[in-house]
Amino acid sequence: MSMDKVSPDCPYPGCFFCVMKEANPSKRRASVLKFFRELPSQDDDGQVLPISGLWNTAMAHPNDPEFIELGIFECMAALIWKGLKNRRWLSHDQNIYIPYYAAHIIGSYTMNMEEFAEMAVHARVIPALVELLRGRLTWVEQRVAVRALGHLATYASTFPAVASHGEILELSMQLAMSALEIVYSHFYQYVDRRLSYHCDLLTRGMGGVELESRKAEEWASQLQCWSLQLINCFAFKPEFLPTICKPDFLVKLPGMWGGLVNENSPAGIGLLRTICHHKLGRGPVASCPEIIESLCNIARSSDDWQYMAIDCLIWLLQDPSTSHKVIDKAVPVLIDLAEVTTLGDHKKLGDSIINVLQECIQSPGTGCNSISSRTREQKERTVLYSNRAQCHLLLQQPLAAISDTTHALCFHNPINRHAKSLWRRAQAYDMLGLAKESLLDAILYINECSQSTDPDLSSRQNKVPEYVEHFVKKQMRAAWLFREAAVKHGGVHCEGDAGDICSQETDDSEWETASESDIGDDGNDEVGEAREWKNNTERKDRRSKASKKDMKQGYRLQLAEDDEA
Repeated sequence: MSMDKVSPDCPYPGCFFCVMKEANPSKRRASVLKFFRELPSQDDDGQVLPISGLWNTAMAHPNDPEFIELGIFECMAALIWKGLKNRRWLSHDQNIYIPYYAAHIIGSYTMNMEEFAEMAVHARVIPALVELLRGRLTWVEQRVAVRALGHLATYASTFPAVASHGEILELSMQLAMSALEIVYSHFYQYVDRRLSYHCDLLTRGMGGVELESRKAEEWASQLQCWSLQLINCFAFKPEFLPTICKPDFLVKLPGMWGGLVNENSPAGIGLLRTICHHKLGRGPVASCPEIIESLCNIARSSDDWQYMAIDCLIWLLQDPSTSHKVIDKAVPVLIDLAEVTTLGDHKKLGDSIINVLQECIQSPGTGCNSISSRTREQKERTVLYSNRAQCHLLLQQPLAAISDTTHALCFHNPINRHAKSLWRRAQAYDMLGLAKESLLDAILYINECSQSTDPDLSSRQNKVPEYVEHFVKKQMRAAWLFREAAVKHGGVHCEGDAGDICSQETDDSEWETASESDIGDDGNDEVGEAREWKNNTERKDRRSKASKKDMKQGYRLQLAEDDEA
């Protein structure tokens, strides 16, 4: 790592950090240019130090062109190849960290600037990233590789270069389906087998099994969500839809939600929306009853991306070739949502739904003659703006309870903020075994209780009722991100002892006996702001984001006995 400039106080000859202190810009640029050219061919100890410094710089200043112009992309690609081809070098000193940092640096410098992305493609970073995506090293490097490729795929000028590597789409689909299982079985499950450099990267040297596990869950969610984002870039191009719309992949998309740790990615439902936007994608979606059922559940839930599921159902109904396949499932759901006024940036959503239902009734060939008389009557009542203002909890009829509570939440101002209806719908979803939907409603219920001005609810601000605590614990276990992987591979092992993190409590009945008077009444909150998923101009309603953070940061302290952490 020889450099031309060395600080007299630095014990390391040729220190990169000392060179960066050079006051003469032209001398510094010449030295940095030389450093980037020579680093991949050197075997000196301590190479990870300047790379980690560049990693920090790339995250802090991703739009700074200085290092881009001096050849950082060529250097990082060469270092990745060196780690893949020279395992002796990779295992020496702390070089094991370098491919991770190199791919992360590429991703950071290409996430905002299309010009930088073009230079990265010209520097041939894609082949190196593809090898990491294949899993040539570990899941940690796969995560940063899919992140970088996802950024490159978002730009019109660089997407063709990504798409020219035909295996990227297939690899991303496989990774989206297997990401959680990979992280669980390769890292999370066996605490005493965790690679030390993985632990260091996850915790940034802070250490601690609990922090490692929590960060691993977050990174597993990102690995899956970033894979879906990369696939989403392909889904905008009709020629890739036949590959994406394979039944075994499509059917799993609604379940890819990223868990509570996911705060800003529409994940599987976002990809489904992109697929449903094109006629070639609507046919395969409509042909899968499990997907339609999931779309209906998300459309009637407190999911952050509720409007995306509504869009999917509307487009499927508007398409004559798919309407007859979804009408009996989709119409009752849209009827329940017809009183919605606004969801985030979606203004007059209820009017749009009613217009679609009117078109469905009036248009020939949509399959209306085949729908049940009950569905037809419901549509006609919606067209006449029938007003159902009251919500009735039917514990033995969960579907009816969900329908009624959804109506009540649509009527309420702000929308989806009526505490009692949230609690009742959470119980109804639980009866149907829909843990994620039940959990989201229960979290919002707690959030509403904590912010309500109603004395019956505000008195609980400092304490989660015990029956609610038991209920939320139960749903968090059932909706745990690694639950399926744990069922398949077994529980978590600590220092050789088995401990099943997904074990169910034997007594979950306490919440069922809570009296109606204990459940509470109205609560209010502000309508959330919007967020953006890159490569998709649609906006996100953040109404649940604050409550998700409350659950992770505040309620996890109140539910301290929860064994999921």
